[in-house]
Parts: sequence; structure tokens; C-alpha cells
Amino acid sequence: MLLSKSYKINFMRNQYLKLLIGIIALVLTGICFSSCKKYLDVTAKDQVTDATLWSSTETGDLFLNNIYAGIPSQNTDDPLDNYSDNSINGQAGKYSGDVYANSSYTPSNGPDRWGLYGNIRACNIFIDKVNASKLPDDWKTLRLAEARYLRAYFYSLLWTYYGGVPIITDVLDRNSQGDSIFRARSTDAETFDFITSECKAIAGDLPLEAAAGRATRGAALTLEGWCELFNASALKNPDNDKARWALAAATNKAVMDLKVYSLFPDYGQMFMEENNNNVEVIFEREHLGGTALANTRTYVDGPRWVNGNLQSWGQVDPTQDIVDEYEMANGLPITDPASGYDPDHPYENREQRFYQSVVYDGSVWLDFTMVMKQGVGSRNETDLSNSSTSTKTGYYLRKGMDPRYAAVYNDQNSASFIIFRYAEVLLSYAEAQNEAVGPDGSVYDAVNQVRARSALPPLPTGLDQDDMRAAIRRERRIELAFEDKRWYDLIRWKLAEKNLNGSLHAIVIQNENGKWVYNTKPAAGGQRTFYANKNYLMPIPQYAMDKNEKLTQNPNY
Repeated sequence: MLLSKSYKINFMRNQYLKLLIGIIALVLTGICFSSCKKYLDVTAKDQVTDATLWSSTETGDLFLNNIYAGIPSQNTDDPLDNYSDNSINGQAGKYSGDVYANSSYTPSNGPDRWGLYGNIRACNIFIDKVNASKLPDDWKTLRLAEARYLRAYFYSLLWTYYGGVPIITDVLDRNSQGDSIFRARSTDAETFDFITSECKAIAGDLPLEAAAGRATRGAALTLEGWCELFNASALKNPDNDKARWALAAATNKAVMDLKVYSLFPDYGQMFMEENNNNVEVIFEREHLGGTALANTRTYVDGPRWVNGNLQSWGQVDPTQDIVDEYEMANGLPITDPASGYDPDHPYENREQRFYQSVVYDGSVWLDFTMVMKQGVGSRNETDLSNSSTSTKTGYYLRKGMDPRYAAVYNDQNSASFIIFRYAEVLLSYAEAQNEAVGPDGSVYDAVNQVRARSALPPLPTGLDQDDMRAAIRRERRIELAFEDKRWYDLIRWKLAEKNLNGSLHAIVIQNENGKWVYNTKPAAGGQRTFYANKNYLMPIPQYAMDKNEKLTQNPNY
């Protein structure tokens, strides 16, 4: 087993068993919460269990474990990269392709994160009851910091979707409080300040290292640094206030200075279950194979047809657009005449991360050579008809796919979903520092650490700020591909209006006069529309607007 922290997978399994017991206990005691859309109507029922639930650290931990279980994992059926220019869902009729892609969503059918207020309510109950309890002070200090971290994380998901949202830190009960439970939206700046101030306040109370999936000091600083980076970017910072960039750089540097994290040596194996909570992981959402908490990504998103058998559903098809971003092994982009790129053999001599991330024509999966060529009888030939029979782009996803679980309906995978990892911190620091002061030595060092892990040479010296910005954005796209990061970057950089308008692309390999020719064509289901006057924020769900007349809708919805 490659380098990892001391926490073993058996410990993770025990933690999840405890979590499951906690869920059952909460249901039996009536502490479970109503559906996300009805959270404001719930009458607090925790009073009936105060005598037992808040009388021991064990039962308190069960409640907190249930909140951890509410952390959203990656939607394997339609991951967020399918909403970006990195990939297309291989199945027709999916939301990313049929609704989001053409910007036909409204407050009634828009992407919905408002249900996170149910998670926030659980955090507020925990904080309120633990503060009032007679439990040991050291336990209270740690667990309260964890609950506040989770609440801040949930608010960060709301903020990046909707902008300013109601900040609720008390326990709402309509029976006793009436309509006062309905709150107006805080401003964008107030929401940002709440998230980052919470992270600052709790960081010192969190440990440097913890059990897998638990909040740490590094997790709090990383969440703070990520929100500061988002807030410094063009979407939130149209005047390009350098102080915002400097703040984001300083916080990400603070994570680096903890000396807790390092780059995991094998990029391709980092996402396998045996490497959960490895030295690069800062915060992750755990899974438990063989249960409803399993990681199902391989059989949902992996290569579809293998040796004539349907192995997976192929719901993440990398686009030609991202494939063209992978550099050559010599570190040069394929557009550089000196790179050695050969359009007749486009997959030769590419950088390591390409081979670790993408299944392409001629590559091997499950000991079978994959064929995407047209007219040779392969069930994997590029699908230009949007019929859901094969890859829509000429590619399948390899990154994070575990061949041990590549069979339809295989739910035995316990690989965690990594939310924050150290490579992202390095690239976030490099971006913020470059924007604040330019490409100094620390910017080069941070980016080159990430490149060196994948055997790429250092960036060329002498880059100006614009050149370094382009290099960092390319590095970030490739390094974090298919990890639910690209969509956020397009939004915060205000590049969605450019990259998500027009068509995404596929490779079509055709025999022309006895020679295989690689033609780039618009992908089936790859047409994208993005309206800059409204789509940088999601609409507040209509059901929330109907309940709370104090809410105001985002512009132009």
C-alpha cells in the first residue's frame, strides 16, 4: 500500500457502522428531520430526548455522525463536470444535457441546493444542545468546532450557487416563533464573511489530524481559502481588488505551512479505496461498500462496452476540448510546434495524467483493447446520434474508476469522495499569489510541485502574469479534472459565457483512403447555452419563494 495516514479502512468501516446505528437511533427517537423542502415547518422534537441524547458523548457523537452523513457526495448519475466543458453525460435525457445545457431551467426546475438548510438546522440543534449540556468541556470544544465547520461548508455550497442567502444560526420552530422563522437573504458579502469568520474562529479548536472524514484545522483553513479565492475572482471582484487575492494567498499558504499534507506519489491510484485519507487528503466524504453508502461511480460512470459486455453506464464522457488540454510528456502543449504532437497518432507521448484519466481508442481497460473507430463493428464507436449506445465523445472516464468494481450494479466500492486535497491548495495559492503580486518564485514552486508528481518538467522561466495565469488555469483544469471543480472555476472566472456557449466536441476516427483520420466534430448532446445576465447565479427554488415572502429572486429569473 502506498503512503497513507495511520487511519485504516477497517476503522472507517467501524465509523460508518456507528454512523448507521446513529441514524437508526435518531429515527427511533424522533430526531430525524423533515424533507428538505419542508424544513421550516418542522417542529423541534429534540425536547423529548434531552435527558438521554445530550447526556453522554457517545449519543452526542451519533447525532454529529448523522450530520456528517449529510455531506453531499458526488452525484455519480450526473456529476458536476458534465455541467462544464470537461465532459458530457453518455446517457441521453439527463439534466445536464437536456436542461442545464440549454439554460432552460427556472425557479421551478433549477438545480436545487436549498435543501441544505435541513443539514444546517441539524448543526444548529447540535450546537444549541451541546452548549447547554454538562458534557466534558474538551469534548464540547472539539465537537462544536466540527459542527460549525460543517455548517460553514453547507453555507459555502449555498453561497457559490445562489450568492447571499439567509444566515440562520438558531433553531427555528414555527409553533413557538410563528412567521419570525422566515428570514430575508443576507448580502453576498455578509454570507461570505459569515463562512470565513466561522472558519477563522474554529481553526484553533480543530486538530491537525483526525479520523478519516472528520474536520481538521487544515480543512477549516482550506474551506476559508477556497471561499476567499472565489471571492477574489472576477465574478465577485470585478474591480480586481488585489487585497482579496492577497488574503486568499495567505490562507492557502497557512495550509501549506501546517506541514501536515503532501502530494500522494501516484496520481492514478490516489482515488482508490485502499488510499482513503492518504497524505494528500484534507477533507473527504466517506463511503461504505455493500451498503446504501457505497461509492457507485465505477459502474455508473466507467467505460460502457468491454469485450461485448455491458460493464458500466458511461455517464461521464470526457470531451475533445479537455483532451486537447493535456500536454505532451515534454511539458509542451499540443499547439506548440516543438511539442512533437502528431495528429495522426494523437495519443502518443502525452503526459501521465492523460493516461491515468481518460480511456481512448487503443487503450486497455479490463485487459481489453478499446476501439472507438467508426465502421469496424465496435459497440464503442463514437455515437453521433445521441442514442445512448456508446460514448458521445470518443472517450470514457478512467480517473477514479476501479476495475475491481467495473460491473453493472456493483456497489462494493468504499472509495471516498475527496472534497479538498493538497494539490488544489498549491494551485489555489499559486493563482492568488500570481494575481496579487505576479509570478514570483513561490508561484513557480507551487505549480511545479504538482507538475513534478506527474513527471512533467517545470514551467519555463520568465513568464509574465498573463502567461502564468494561463498556465495555472490549464494546470488546474487537468489536475482537478472530473472532481467537481471545473464548473466552479468557469463560474468564478466568468468564463462560462465563453466556454459554455456553442458546442463541445468529440473525436470521430474514420478510415479515409486506407488511413485512420482523427476528426474533431461537434459532439451529440454537446450544444451549450449560457446567459451571462443571469446564469452565474442559480434561481432560488420556487417552493422556497412561495413559503418565504421575504426572499428575493436572483436577477432575470
